[in-house]
Amino acid sequence: SGRSVMGVRGLQGFVASSCPHVCTAVNFKELAEQHQSKHPGCTPTIVVDAMCCLRYWYTPESWVCGGQWKEYFSVLRDFVRTFTDVGIKLVFFFDGMVEKEKRDVWVKRRLKNNREIARIFHYIKTHREQPSRSMFFIPSGLAIFTRFALKTLGQETLCSLQEADYEVASYGLQNNCLGILGEDTDYLIYDSCPYFSISELSLDSLSTVMLCREKLCASLGLCLADLPLLACLLGNDVVPEGMFETFRYKCLSFYTSVRESCDRRGNVIFAVADHIAKVLRLYQGEKKLEEMLPLGPNKALFYKGMASYLLPGQKSPWIPPKAKAITTLDKQIVSVSSDPESKQESPESSDPESKQESPESTDSGSKQESPVCTDPESKQESPMCTDPESKQEDPMCTDPDSKQEVPMCTDPEFKEEDPMNMEPEIKRQVTMVSDTEILKKRPLKERDPCGLRDREKLPEEVEVEPDLSGADVLQAGTNEMDIFVVCLALTMRQSDSPSNKNVLHRKIQLVCRFIALLRCESSPVRREGDTEVSPQGRIPLCLNFEQVARAQHVQAESYLVYNIMASGEIECSNTLEDALDQALPSQAFVYRPVRQRVYSLLLADGHVDGASCPPVQEWFVYSGNPLTHPDLVRPLQMSLPGGTPSLNLLWLNHEPETQARRVEVLLACFDLSSSSEELQAVESPFQGLCCLLAYLFVQVDTLCLEDLHAFIAQALCLPGKSAGHLADLQLDHVDPRAVQLGSLLVRGLTMLLLVNSACGFPWSTSDLMPWNVFDGKLFHEKYLQTEKGYTVEALVEQNRARLTQFHQLKSVVCKACLREDRRIASRQLWQPLHSGRRGRPGSGAHRTSFGNSRSDQGQHWREQGPGSRQQEPDPWRRG
Repeated sequence: SGRSVMGVRGLQGFVASSCPHVCTAVNFKELAEQHQSKHPGCTPTIVVDAMCCLRYWYTPESWVCGGQWKEYFSVLRDFVRTFTDVGIKLVFFFDGMVEKEKRDVWVKRRLKNNREIARIFHYIKTHREQPSRSMFFIPSGLAIFTRFALKTLGQETLCSLQEADYEVASYGLQNNCLGILGEDTDYLIYDSCPYFSISELSLDSLSTVMLCREKLCASLGLCLADLPLLACLLGNDVVPEGMFETFRYKCLSFYTSVRESCDRRGNVIFAVADHIAKVLRLYQGEKKLEEMLPLGPNKALFYKGMASYLLPGQKSPWIPPKAKAITTLDKQIVSVSSDPESKQESPESSDPESKQESPESTDSGSKQESPVCTDPESKQESPMCTDPESKQEDPMCTDPDSKQEVPMCTDPEFKEEDPMNMEPEIKRQVTMVSDTEILKKRPLKERDPCGLRDREKLPEEVEVEPDLSGADVLQAGTNEMDIFVVCLALTMRQSDSPSNKNVLHRKIQLVCRFIALLRCESSPVRREGDTEVSPQGRIPLCLNFEQVARAQHVQAESYLVYNIMASGEIECSNTLEDALDQALPSQAFVYRPVRQRVYSLLLADGHVDGASCPPVQEWFVYSGNPLTHPDLVRPLQMSLPGGTPSLNLLWLNHEPETQARRVEVLLACFDLSSSSEELQAVESPFQGLCCLLAYLFVQVDTLCLEDLHAFIAQALCLPGKSAGHLADLQLDHVDPRAVQLGSLLVRGLTMLLLVNSACGFPWSTSDLMPWNVFDGKLFHEKYLQTEKGYTVEALVEQNRARLTQFHQLKSVVCKACLREDRRIASRQLWQPLHSGRRGRPGSGAHRTSFGNSRSDQGQHWREQGPGSRQQEPDPWRRG
């Protein structure tokens, strides 16, 4: 789901009510002109936290029916065009995964959303209409499909290797961006480029509000380096709010300047800031921070919270010397001691892959002073706590003439002094390596193996022909990192022109092709069939598919594949599902067999039985799941002639016959191999839709013939309707069952994206986009028409060509269901048959075992303990 106001507890309201001068009205066009005059040759760039913007972007009036995707795509196109017309480049970041430290916060929000969804369905049942915007809940899959929409629009779209706010702030700082556009108070804490509010943005005038962290510091009597400490004492997404509740109360008790104009929360923030400035800073150096604060057993978590705000090259005067705790972020090792031996206390520190990677950073060692507030009326600059030596003008200007070089990693013997540190011994080392750092810093020539000397930038004049073979690269005398540079440079230089739908697939193929040449040092296990030798016979090669998946993940070209391969853990947020529904199962269970087969494909990779692979941890939201633990879901082996093909074949082989094999595996993931011929005969973009409908109607036997008619009719009518026509469409009323059916289908489209990614992209990604095959309000209209008994001719709006297509698509789906002994009955026959069902089975009508899961007494469709599953009659389960 989209992120609205997040970050530091109470800070958003505090700024609005107690420090309104922190907010300054600005105009992006004027800022861009100023930036360009100050930095000639540098394109003004705004880095966008896309997850914060989803609610702003989704302006279609209808939102409960499953999403108004054509209207939404039109809104995104206008948003992008407005900025590009004034010469501003946009770079969009999406959350790629949930960090373990933030899982509890994620769970709390999901459970809160469940309560909101229950209220929405209650309102729909009571009033037979959509609730007001005050109850707005973003349509299922909005974040996922927004990524692909922006890429279709030619925008640089990136997916993070952790929650996106850190990578957004890093990118903004290191690339000298015009600013960050989002809605997260953490951006007031990061010492990065200016932070602009998306909620205050007027697209017509390109004006918004800048939240100036320097003015915030001046109001609180703090330095920029104090803000992470303040954030952790107030509570944020890492440090629970309750950890320092007593401490904050004591600060308020001793605070002598209580302001009558402030509410209690505002006075608490002033009091904590006052304590930092007058007490903690006064005794800093004489006492350790843990002696001045009630850290107790939460010391490591507290330091981790502070370290989470430190961008590459930044230090904090508040991290004590030789602390025993080593804070470990998801992909970053941050040592709070300069003693190299202390690193042994972190088991993750020995893993080179465990270092946090900001994949789009261009210079991890860059040190830059955050731009001072540009308010023309403000003549005062708040005290800065940054290293004076770290202040550089335009350190990451993309001007090709820039010669700035920064070491790739920090020498353990090298120690810098923090200017705000009262004890010279307090030192901090942050080592970070990322894909794009490699891209920018490693030249195509010899260099030291440890990466300790300065690097040259990849010369702009280096050109890589799209058809350059691996042998050509090796003959040039390059090593595995050079090859990685080449393939990444290639993907970033390829055009994302929306007019060429094959560009995306071409880019992925090129990445796979070149990364396949990585040397064996990058893979701990060499499997039979994966080892090759270059034509020169001098470099052993082996495949590292996780790196391929990672490159696709970072470029937002795949969905969930890297998460499964890298961590064996995935999550899915809330879906508009009625917890009291007596008929329809949750999407989490409907599509679980599909995910299980994908797990087998990715984790077993055709070499071992999928059942012997470790289970994948699923954090899926559904009714009755308290989310205290993940569901442990085991892979499910597919039955394919000749066995399941390896990833080597599916991802890296470009022979024409391999394409048919990819499609075969994709259909097997949906257990539709027997219908392969009919499904492949369907024309684009309806292949994926028919595959999904056939799977759905086999799995859920309470879906009726009228449901199928509504799904097919809306898909066929959609191409002939403009976004404006769909916006003007009026519904007689809103049906709660149709609402859930719309969400169920959209979640199915996301599963198609997952399977298509895992199988090497046998189908065009654009054919799986909802704006090509689904509109929530149009489906709702067709659904209501079937309830009224409309003929098929009326459903397709008396169009003969559509009528012919309708019968073709219906025939394909019905035949696929018949092969599985599933006859789709009409609603008139269905209602008496199913009216007696009671309760809400969560598993749907699956024909396959779910594997092991945690115990959950009282719901017969859940496993009753590790390694066993209670088998009971289930009216939803087809034999």
